[in-house]
Amino acid sequence: MREYLEVLLSRVGYRVSIAGNEKAAVETLGAGGVDVVISDMKLGTGSGLSVLKAARAQSAPPEVILITAFGTPAAAVEAMRAGAYDYICKPFDNEELKLLVQKALEKRGLREENRQLRRSLSGMRGLWVGESPAMQEVWGLVEKVAPSRTTVLIMGESGTGKELVARALHLRSTRAGAPFLPVNCAALNEGVLESELFGHIKGAFTGAQADRAGILVSAGEGTVFLDEIGEVPMSTQVKLLRVLQERRVKPVGSSTEVPFQARVVAATNKRLEAEVKAGRFREDLLYRLNVITVDLPPLRERTGDIPLLARHFLAQMREELGRPNLDFSPTAIEVLERYSFPGNVRQLQNIIERAATLADTDVLGPETLPSALRGEGEAEQQSAGTVELPNGFSLERYLDDAERRYLLAALQRAGGVKTRAAELLGLSFRSFRYRAAKHGLGDREDGGDSGPA
Repeated sequence: MREYLEVLLSRVGYRVSIAGNEKAAVETLGAGGVDVVISDMKLGTGSGLSVLKAARAQSAPPEVILITAFGTPAAAVEAMRAGAYDYICKPFDNEELKLLVQKALEKRGLREENRQLRRSLSGMRGLWVGESPAMQEVWGLVEKVAPSRTTVLIMGESGTGKELVARALHLRSTRAGAPFLPVNCAALNEGVLESELFGHIKGAFTGAQADRAGILVSAGEGTVFLDEIGEVPMSTQVKLLRVLQERRVKPVGSSTEVPFQARVVAATNKRLEAEVKAGRFREDLLYRLNVITVDLPPLRERTGDIPLLARHFLAQMREELGRPNLDFSPTAIEVLERYSFPGNVRQLQNIIERAATLADTDVLGPETLPSALRGEGEAEQQSAGTVELPNGFSLERYLDDAERRYLLAALQRAGGVKTRAAELLGLSFRSFRYRAAKHGLGDREDGGDSGPA
């Protein structure tokens, strides 16, 4: 029977491993890579239920189909209670068994995809770190909208976390067990995009060697995420509008429409109202898409969240690099807070990853951050007659930070002697002492320093 099933299932494309007894089956399971187990209930001195128990104990458990010659209700209840996907009675029909294996694999595939989505959301959870009212409002809207079938339009600059919002909408809905299928509309030309979305039939174009369902149909009752919707060509926009209105797609080359159940979530970093005025985006499609709009604020508008985000990303790097003592210096945090982050949260995450990876010590100071954040190169810009003025820039805070850095540098060069440090900076001792006290440097050991009161 083992050899027969091996031949039967191999012929339809499955990779099959066989085991002659319970012990060999458990060893095969322990090696990993098993998606479906087919086992007899009676295994000589062993039991198929023991194999089932070993399968359920795996970190990513395979589905188990049990074969029995005793098709009693009690046997079925026992198998299902123990976690079997299904059972089949001898003698069985080949097609029935193949269909059962196919369905078991589909169930496991959906479960694994959902697990990957949850892991992905967990990995990106830092994008939701923050206490700003703007992000709390966004998260509240996501929780409220997630259970519905309503089309959602997510707007925000690059790096603000638009795909994360789409995934959150999916995972917090009843569709969480179905696929989440993203499409980057900007990366595909018109013909490929239509085939990807709507599908095609055999012979519809050169290379179409078989019928293919589009993503809208393949997603089943899941979610289709149309990223960069503002880049869709006008001719495709017309077809997409009809698809969203009718909830039916016509594969490329076909005359028959196919219904679909998936929810559609779109995202863009453009202001679509301006695109409509410029004649690059259809107004009726905009109205169809933005039933609910989620507007993600750029990081420069929620600067209070920067320290929280930075520490969150650093905590991830501590675990990844095995360096539990990594931490920021206060000055490094101040430098991060002053920067406008045109690349938003994604840029901040990349900066922290770079700093943690390249740092020689456990304290990440300003020197571990890119020069653009530290303001280096501004003198060259000024000499050229231009100065970049980032949003949220505070001259007072910038000058305070610069003053503190020069005071510390002078103290270090002077060996802590304040009179010498004051001379190095061209200041009177009284002026130096006042500035040092303002920055909390007045209580440093001064190496016998004395100066006029």
